[in-house]
Amino acid sequence: MNKIGNLTNYHSHSLYCDGRAGMEDFVHFALSEGFTSYGFSSHAPLPFSTAWSMEWDRMDDYLSEFNRLKTKYAGRIELYIGLEIDYLNEESNPSIQRFRELPLDYRIGSVHLLYNDRGEVVDVDVSADVFRKIVDEHFDGDLERVVRLYYGRLMRMLELGDFDIVGHADKIHYNAASYQIGLLDEPWYEQLMHTYFGEIAKRGYQVEINTKAYQALGTFYPNERYFTLLHDLGIRVQVNSDSHHPERINSNRLVALKALKQAGYETVMELYNGKWREMPILF
Repeated sequence: MNKIGNLTNYHSHSLYCDGRAGMEDFVHFALSEGFTSYGFSSHAPLPFSTAWSMEWDRMDDYLSEFNRLKTKYAGRIELYIGLEIDYLNEESNPSIQRFRELPLDYRIGSVHLLYNDRGEVVDVDVSADVFRKIVDEHFDGDLERVVRLYYGRLMRMLELGDFDIVGHADKIHYNAASYQIGLLDEPWYEQLMHTYFGEIAKRGYQVEINTKAYQALGTFYPNERYFTLLHDLGIRVQVNSDSHHPERINSNRLVALKALKQAGYETVMELYNGKWREMPILF
């Protein structure tokens, strides 16, 4: 069993969306790793079908299966239910009534999609090569406009609210920096990030340190270069794996915790007895 502390995870995807295993498989692996607290966060329904989001007609089953598991494993692990909800537009985002009425323990707010000039939905959560084609074909090669559109949507999501955690807060950074080397050091981008994280701090949201891409791409979301800024702004953080496979729920947690400690963090946020608590970083 892994002996490090802070064995929690609140961002994971099962067969109810684009995950690769059933919810109970994730619980089994969490128990085998010694997790104390674990949450499910399927991609919430969108107004149209995708290969990666849940459909509304599966929501009752999703909630029912969670309640079955919560009862079955009571006393062995604390289980929580959430959703990762996209800001798509004013009619589809974490703040709409249909999402607010769901009996969830927490909500993750994320952006994966943009609109091009023809009003078509474009997925920018793709590989770097596909992202390059999208910028060139849908946005006339104007990377700065794409980046500003992305963070503009996130800022609007922050304004509307009704969620707890900012999901993979700067996920576009890897693809954007692959498109244009040195982008992250551009003054306009640096200012944009300071404004964005400042707004997160002002509104009191938690930020997840998303470890999903670390093994393959060598980066966290948000980028590790901003950990000290997050700390100085007083932003509370948690470490999540955004796992689609049970065996990856604990991937690179220790690396993230060490990076947070180096940036000045002494605690991370964890759910116990239904309440968010600041827990000391242990490893």
